[in-house]
Amino acid sequence: MPCINSEGNGNIIGSGIFISPKGVLEHSGSVGVALVVWVMGGCIAALGSLCYAELGVTIPKSGGDYSYVTEIFGGLMGFLLLWSAVLIMYPTTLAVIALTFSNYVLQPVFPDCVPPYMATRMLSAVCLLLLTWVNCSSVRMATRIQDVFTVGKLMALGLIIVVGLVQICKGNYEALTPQVAFSMERTPTVGQIALAFLQASFAFSGWNFLNYVTEEVVEPRRNLPRAIYISIPLVTVVYTLTNIAYFSSMSPEELLSSNAVAVTFGEKLLGMFSVIMPISVALSTFGGINGYLFTSSRLCFSGAREGHLPSLLAMIHYKNCTPIPALLVCCAATIVILCIGETHNLINYVSFINYLSYGVTIAGLLYHRWKKPNLYRPIKVSLLVPLSYLLFWVLLLGFSLYSEPVVCGVGLVIMLTGVPVYFLGVHWKEKPKCIYKFIERATYVGQRLCFVVFPQIDPIENEDPAEWTDRSSGRSSFAANS
Repeated sequence: MPCINSEGNGNIIGSGIFISPKGVLEHSGSVGVALVVWVMGGCIAALGSLCYAELGVTIPKSGGDYSYVTEIFGGLMGFLLLWSAVLIMYPTTLAVIALTFSNYVLQPVFPDCVPPYMATRMLSAVCLLLLTWVNCSSVRMATRIQDVFTVGKLMALGLIIVVGLVQICKGNYEALTPQVAFSMERTPTVGQIALAFLQASFAFSGWNFLNYVTEEVVEPRRNLPRAIYISIPLVTVVYTLTNIAYFSSMSPEELLSSNAVAVTFGEKLLGMFSVIMPISVALSTFGGINGYLFTSSRLCFSGAREGHLPSLLAMIHYKNCTPIPALLVCCAATIVILCIGETHNLINYVSFINYLSYGVTIAGLLYHRWKKPNLYRPIKVSLLVPLSYLLFWVLLLGFSLYSEPVVCGVGLVIMLTGVPVYFLGVHWKEKPKCIYKFIERATYVGQRLCFVVFPQIDPIENEDPAEWTDRSSGRSSFAANS
């Protein structure tokens, strides 16, 4: 949940709010509708969080959506979620945050124009490679960076909100009056409103992160709901106040023309101290990249445990205990997306796939209740909660796909490419010996290059590593590497 767990949710509060306001305003058509979208986005995140809380204590496995869908619908559906997360969700989110980092760092250097394409990509790649190296070198160093750079997020948001409230107290709130806020030159279509929600959802997309470490949460029956009740309203208020602060001093035209909204805000109101803003946002996004790299390896561990990913991705450095192969895969996929994507389209792209995954998971909650009605559920939400979420989900994805068929459709197609991969790599048990030998050799080479081994004790299930099997081949993971 946002702002509860430092490794996961610290990624979202701060990073998303510096990226999404421009997209939300562009699609919503007016200040008033944009603010409604931000508030409604928080409400939808709260509904989803409550459903995930029930799943988290009913199916107490780490791995989030992937673990729940695999348990409820079986291997194929779980693999498709894992496939989309490894190829789309994590790398694309990392790419968006890395591009935001480079834009905010470079905007003061190029005050009168958009920073050059190659400069933003190269700086993003350097930042990503540096943090990948940090995460490969030391878990302790990665967590310390996360804690320290969270200060940058809070400082930037706090400064924006305080300065905005001061402006309102001075009477600068004309753009926020109902007559002006809801006036619009063009009436947005339902499809455009759906895209505005996709843009806002990127800022809220950390609400399910606590479910990735459910088994490590102390007393989840009590603490999961508590995290939801505290964090979601708090984040919604912070995001709404931040947007109100923007609109108290910037016209919609200024916001839409800005490549770095917080920098433009600082230049207008902070004078000689405006340099604080790009520094704070850069710290925020730097910490966000680090946090995503830190948490992405957990999903790879879960996938390798189920036999849905190569066993190499479940290995850690023999000395530093860091998941080097998983981190390198995530870094490589992100650099590819950096080279081919533009921030605005990437947000629609990843938010569509995120929502698709959320909806499938919450539909699984209803199916699980029907399939196992007598199963003890420590947390059991009203049926209105998942049904309301799924109704919104169907409308949002339908209209988003209609409005942006290429951007949203590409993500859907990439997810579906996982179907043949699943049947060839996981479901097909009797593979030719030459394939097994190739896998063994590739795993051996990967181990030698990365100095990685299986952990002595599975941190999730506490199993003996000798009992681990690669379900895709039906063979022992150690046998594959001996």
